[in-house]
Amino acid sequence: MTNIDRKRVDGVEVLIEGEGEQTIVMLHGWPDTYRVWDEQVAVLKDKYRCVRFSLPGYEPGDERKLYSLEALISIIKNIVDTVSPDKPVILLLHDWGCFFGYQYYMRHQDRVSRIIGVDIGDAGSKEHILTAKVKAFMFGYQMWLATAWKLGGGLGDAMTRKMAKLLKAPGAPELITSAMTYSYYWKWSNTLTGRPLGNLPLNIECPFLFMYGENKPGMFHSKTWEERMANQPGNKVVAFPTRHWVMTEAKEEFNRTMLDWLAQE
Repeated sequence: MTNIDRKRVDGVEVLIEGEGEQTIVMLHGWPDTYRVWDEQVAVLKDKYRCVRFSLPGYEPGDERKLYSLEALISIIKNIVDTVSPDKPVILLLHDWGCFFGYQYYMRHQDRVSRIIGVDIGDAGSKEHILTAKVKAFMFGYQMWLATAWKLGGGLGDAMTRKMAKLLKAPGAPELITSAMTYSYYWKWSNTLTGRPLGNLPLNIECPFLFMYGENKPGMFHSKTWEERMANQPGNKVVAFPTRHWVMTEAKEEFNRTMLDWLAQE
């Protein structure tokens, strides 16, 4: 049984397990928690310090609050500085964890040595061109979740769980509530009123492993960006015959690809 060191940073419980000179900080997305990385921690903890936490608002009993991009980047910064004050970390990111993790990297590049991004790339960039059908799908489910945040209560929770079930999210339904959907409300309440989100253009210059699922209604990255990332020295891009949750739907191949890439100097 691996010992788990637990810390609280900015009110967020942070779990640290495993040993090694390098620290991997894991950020999940909607509607997951730190538990979505269980299979990855199992194969990493013998050689790496694995750091994971649930985004604020994602655990039962968390304050229901609308967090801004700046607030979440500040939390990530404080966690990284707490768990690895003297060395840069590796980021392992998925879904909204990609968005927040990439934005943290853009502001603190000296604190990140490598990045593993899962299924989210340059979404929203000028190069990320979607068909009308895909745009309608993405707008529809995201507005549904933004509305769930606005409504809250039992109805908001029911709406959130229904969408999670439709999208075949792997998280336990009893842990899923509308408190998790603040990012969708933040995004669309700003976008529809013309207020800038404040995110910096994505420009990843450190070694980068990008893994994504091909079997979903639309991609969260452009082909141009994918090719550009794949052609940079030290990078690797791998497509899987999965949906959005690559690390749970193809865990063995995902873990093998991740470990092989991490082993490269």
